[in-house]
Amino acid sequence: MSISNQASGLHQQAATDHEAAAKHHLNASESYHKNNVSEAKESAKKAMEACNSAQQKTQSACNCHEK
Repeated sequence: MSISNQASGLHQQAATDHEAAAKHHLNASESYHKNNVSEAKESAKKAMEACNSAQQKTQSACNCHEK
């Protein structure tokens, strides 16, 4: 796989992770609005995990360009 294709794929995966994080953030917001704090915290945790995954994939993609 070429560096360009590898970087592109990693950016695509990061975008997917960001989309998942956004959904979890929305779920957390809705749960807080409904006063369901435990569900909101769980959604917030999932959002953070998705964001961390996206950040790692973005970093890997950027590192591909440095090679």
